[in-house]
Amino acid sequence: MYYVNIFFLFSILGHFIENFFYTTKDSGILYGWWTPIYGIGVVTIIGIYNYIDKKFKLKKGTKFVIVFLIGAIGLALLEFIGGVLIEKIFRVTFWDYSDDPLSIGRYTSLKMSLVWGISSLFVIYILKPIIDKTVNHIPRVISYILITLFMIDCFLTFAPNLIK
Repeated sequence: MYYVNIFFLFSILGHFIENFFYTTKDSGILYGWWTPIYGIGVVTIIGIYNYIDKKFKLKKGTKFVIVFLIGAIGLALLEFIGGVLIEKIFRVTFWDYSDDPLSIGRYTSLKMSLVWGISSLFVIYILKPIIDKTVNHIPRVISYILITLFMIDCFLTFAPNLIK
């Protein structure tokens, strides 16, 4: 349940961050208080970090660089894929970096890639130690309720758009 709880924690946190910074825009495709791309991104970063940390004996500096690069490249790719899928399925564009001089296509940019790399370092080296102490203590019933609500939300969101 560790990764499930991480997913929901950061999906919900991401939703509130989006609404705080972008109050004039709709912050997501789902009805509930979650923006899954953040949960997917953090689960990906933590999962890869945990794998690398257990599998390879790397120096701290090397791990630091790897976390940054995986975050910068991997999350930029996730952002790009998410943007394309949202446009194809829902016929809406939530973000567009075309006007950014450092854009890499429409859905990501070098600037955002750097933000994702730095954010990944923040998640792994600042938030993860704090979260690891508490996330496994979330009662399973809460996790199951969140999974159920999320699945209902996905069904209500995707079913009408896939039928069109």
